Amino acid sequence: MDVPEAAQATAELPGPTATEAFDRLYAQVASGLVHQTYLLTGRHRLARESVERAFHLAWQQWPEVATDRDPAGWVRAAAYEYALSPWPRLSRRPRRSDRRNTDPAQAPLRDAVLSLPPAYRRTLLLYDGLGLDLPDTAAETEASTPAAANRLLYARAAVARALPDLEEPEHLRAQLEPLTLTGPEAILPEPRTVRSGSERRTRFWTRLTIGSVVLLTALTAFTLVTAPTHYARPTGPPHRVGGVPPRGGPQQLTAEDRKLHRRLQAVPANGPERLVPQLR
Repeated sequence: MDVPEAAQATAELPGPTATEAFDRLYAQVASGLVHQTYLLTGRHRLARESVERAFHLAWQQWPEVATDRDPAGWVRAAAYEYALSPWPRLSRRPRRSDRRNTDPAQAPLRDAVLSLPPAYRRTLLLYDGLGLDLPDTAAETEASTPAAANRLLYARAAVARALPDLEEPEHLRAQLEPLTLTGPEAILPEPRTVRSGSERRTRFWTRLTIGSVVLLTALTAFTLVTAPTHYARPTGPPHRVGGVPPRGGPQQLTAEDRKLHRRLQAVPANGPERLVPQLR
């Protein structure tokens, strides 16, 4: 077979399906990502939950993840975001650090890392723990490159104050890199379970959204049918009005006035001389 025929045969080979690619990424990344997230949070259960949620989100948006230049970095960023978000802090689960099955010799460095603010902790883990360069670290932490550099310097100085032996960045990196690969044993579900859980979550939110839209439409229609077409101002309870001036007009006639009035009406033309003048 010549070279063009071999290239054509290679191009016609079917690639991995979405399920196979997801399962392969899950097998390669999930276990180590749990150890990294555990170093980031100090809570093993939260680390495992964060990684599982990240892969749920990755399967929901798999076309975007599959075409990303770094699918593992996409999942890692999602896991870190969930682990450091305020929502897990509102749960009733214990917030203490979980140190079961960990090396006591690594405890001082782990405690020094956990004492840092979350943004500085994440920057130190990405740069010195995982070996990302500064622009990639800044992009993943959604910060500018100068801001990421300042966070890194602050984190290194804080760790050096707690552990003077790690003042040099090379010594810190040599101790931090193995820390991202160790931790409590990560017992994760099978990839098929993660995919089915993601699909169930998607169906649940889809049905909830459709139900909310239907309910809102029904309430709107009911309001349009039953709402009054005009505004009727309510009548207040009766009460006495004060401070009104007396009604104007002629005064009431007395008895003498009425008597004179009747007399004038009886003889209008033959009354006193002052009323009807006489010609002489």
